[in-house]
Amino acid sequence: MTLTQKQLVLLAAGGSTALLAGAFLFQFLGWAPCELCLWQRWPHAAAIAIGAAALAIGGRGLAWAGVLAAAVAAGLALYHTGVERKWWNGPASCTGSGGLGASDGSALLPGAAADTPTLVLCDQVQPFFLGLTMANWNLVFSLGLVALWIVAATRRA
Repeated sequence: MTLTQKQLVLLAAGGSTALLAGAFLFQFLGWAPCELCLWQRWPHAAAIAIGAAALAIGGRGLAWAGVLAAAVAAGLALYHTGVERKWWNGPASCTGSGGLGASDGSALLPGAAADTPTLVLCDQVQPFFLGLTMANWNLVFSLGLVALWIVAATRRA
């Protein structure tokens, strides 16, 4: 059975929808995201919008835009994985080198701990499933979405 371009776009956009929904679900369940986790959500949101437009309008151009969105998601996930594994430095705002998280020292004031959200560090490995972190899984699934979008972009409508 050969899938049509529209079916492939639906699968690819649906994959980003599932990843984004999963991120929000785990956040709701208490897994606070770090700054890089939040960055990784944006390309998936773009892929969902691109998929909706591609389903409404059609054409290969939008599918290639989906490839780009999924590739950006994979790139950010790879970057986050490297930060977690200490392969390279991450943003100072969310790594162990970033200090207290409040540049003015207000986190040291009495009662500040109750009012200030906990800073989730991007460079801390928090295994999620099968020894991989959420960033690692996002990389794996995003690479799969890149492939799916490429097949959709090269398939005739």
